[in-house]
Amino acid sequence: MIRHVAGADAGTFRMFCAGLVFSLLTAATSAQADPIENFYKGKNLQFLVGVSAGGGYDLQMRLVARHIVRFIPGNPTPVPQNMTGATGLVMANYLYRVAPRDGTAIGLIQNGLPTYQAVGKEGVQFDVRQFQWLGALTPTTETMIAWKTTGVHTIAEARSKEIIAGSNGTSGITYIYPVMLNDLAGTKFKMITGYPGSSALNLAMERGEVEARNNSWDSIKSTKPNWIANRDVSILVYSGLKPDELKDVPELDDVISDANDRLVARVVTSGNRLGYPFTVMPGVPAERVAALRSAFVAMTKDPEFLKEAAAAQIEVNPISPQRMHDTIEALFAVPEPLKQRARKYFEQ
Repeated sequence: MIRHVAGADAGTFRMFCAGLVFSLLTAATSAQADPIENFYKGKNLQFLVGVSAGGGYDLQMRLVARHIVRFIPGNPTPVPQNMTGATGLVMANYLYRVAPRDGTAIGLIQNGLPTYQAVGKEGVQFDVRQFQWLGALTPTTETMIAWKTTGVHTIAEARSKEIIAGSNGTSGITYIYPVMLNDLAGTKFKMITGYPGSSALNLAMERGEVEARNNSWDSIKSTKPNWIANRDVSILVYSGLKPDELKDVPELDDVISDANDRLVARVVTSGNRLGYPFTVMPGVPAERVAALRSAFVAMTKDPEFLKEAAAAQIEVNPISPQRMHDTIEALFAVPEPLKQRARKYFEQ
């Protein structure tokens, strides 16, 4: 038909046809250009954490959930969920065995759970080496703290005086840490268990029901900054990354005299190097994992995110997925006799 159109009209018609073809091709290409955006647009993105609301893990999960979706193509809607039970084990098992493997579920697991598997604790239904890590905001620092009314300000004083320590249960770090200190550092913490979460345990401290507890330094700063400002608690010992604020507090290695005992303690506290680890399960397509990892990195550099993290007293010193992988591989490479010695702390 074009050859029947003469002169300028023919040229105009040819340009119109070429433009139409280009527009159709561009539209078709655009529809296929970003499969990640096409997948996440209009979807909910579930964020799971294995503890109750109010503690450090819950706070970090909700902070990340609010911000990371801004950097995921398609901007899915964040849906935070607390799935409690067995100090995070129920959620981790669900994440590995039940949660959808399409990239619509992200878990913040307890950093001690890799050690559960490495030492052979019963109830583990996942292979932590198969998780696909997204990252963590910063390595953690575990502490043992005592309330001001105890008169206990140092580990030496905790060796000479029995004080009551509270914990969420008998399988998590709030129980394991003080019991390990009793065995390896000679302290005399008397355990009371059964508090449903970190907030309840903090309230028990303030009411005088318990006199000491384990908690991460990040969690204390973000959920109970008044304890620090008012000197309501004494930090007896720490393990993991040493903050400037704890420059006068002894490290765990410093209060355990036997070399093999120190190695056992390092197995028990290996989760410090994982921080608060975000992950998706095996089977999530590689391109979606890559998009989520890129979004995590972009989030940690974002001024709006950093401002909110600073206001919540949350450090941002990101741990890469590769560093998390290397930490777990090193944990599993620990000689079996040492892992078996550590196992008893996870079998209560």
